[in-house]
Amino acid sequence: MLENEFFMQRCFDLAKLGLGAASPNPCVGAVLVYNDQIIGEGYHKKHGQAHAEVNALASVKAADRHLIPGSTLFVSLEPCCIYGHTPPCTSLIIDNRIPKVVIASTDHTPGVNGRGVELLREAGIEVVTGVLQQEGDRLSAPRNVFAAQQRPYIILKYAKTLDGYIARVDNQQGWITSDYTKRLVHKWRSETDAILVGTRTAQIDNPALTNRHYFGKSPLRIVLDRFHVLSSGLALFDGKAPTLVVTASEPLQPIDGVDYFVIEDWDALLPRLLHYLYHCKIGMLLVEGGPALLSSFISANLWDEARVLTGAVSWPEGLQAPTLLSNPVFDFKLGLDNVNIYFNS
Repeated sequence: MLENEFFMQRCFDLAKLGLGAASPNPCVGAVLVYNDQIIGEGYHKKHGQAHAEVNALASVKAADRHLIPGSTLFVSLEPCCIYGHTPPCTSLIIDNRIPKVVIASTDHTPGVNGRGVELLREAGIEVVTGVLQQEGDRLSAPRNVFAAQQRPYIILKYAKTLDGYIARVDNQQGWITSDYTKRLVHKWRSETDAILVGTRTAQIDNPALTNRHYFGKSPLRIVLDRFHVLSSGLALFDGKAPTLVVTASEPLQPIDGVDYFVIEDWDALLPRLLHYLYHCKIGMLLVEGGPALLSSFISANLWDEARVLTGAVSWPEGLQAPTLLSNPVFDFKLGLDNVNIYFNS
């Protein structure tokens, strides 16, 4: 039904307001509807705080609360049925005698994963699932990957020239996209938990990896430095955001304010690092490295999304950008630049 899709889209819009704050919990939006009118709505604002369903019910005006038992609850993700930082939302729905719940996507968290729907139906509540499911699945994918695969949701991001080059061969920094596109990249940074680059990128580009051109927080900065060759004077070590150095041995002279994670078996770098980040509750990882680092994730099939920027510039030569075998799902222009979004599914 079209009205189901209309109200579910509102759930998605609300859910996205939690990007950058809800992780590793999912971004979820909820809307309470009576006779095609929204009487309450909410979203999961921050990890550890009230869920979307709680906020939606709490937003209902006192004069409208008697309408709740005759309303339909729309929610972008299956309501939780387990105790975490907050009580289960299935109990809240049942206690408020809401007769109908419309859901977009299933929560793959162990202990939920369809059980939330079962409990609601066992309580006599009509449950409709799969409304705008594809969009709902993409919205909840970071949480579902984190919960089911015990690793962060991995986003590869890189820029390339019109001729497919990602970096120069002369070890000089080369800017590819516009300042306008840079704002979008910084928005992406604000929505993720951590950002990763390799040694070469840190040395040549000296990136700060902070969010300076958009609202919101800066992510945890992660840099690979197997042999401790990076200078303490790099922007990564300026103290403006937390920084983690991944290395093969303990540093002889640790940099003040920097954390270290030692992986002695460098052949197991990616699984060891991702496992560590999972236990640190890093739900979303943005990989902004060079071709070698990006290709290592692609060859290991350890990526969920890729955001590829093509600038309106050409170089006579350079290092080739990684190749993705799938087709982009989204493709749009941003000034003179082109943005392609891929999903590994």
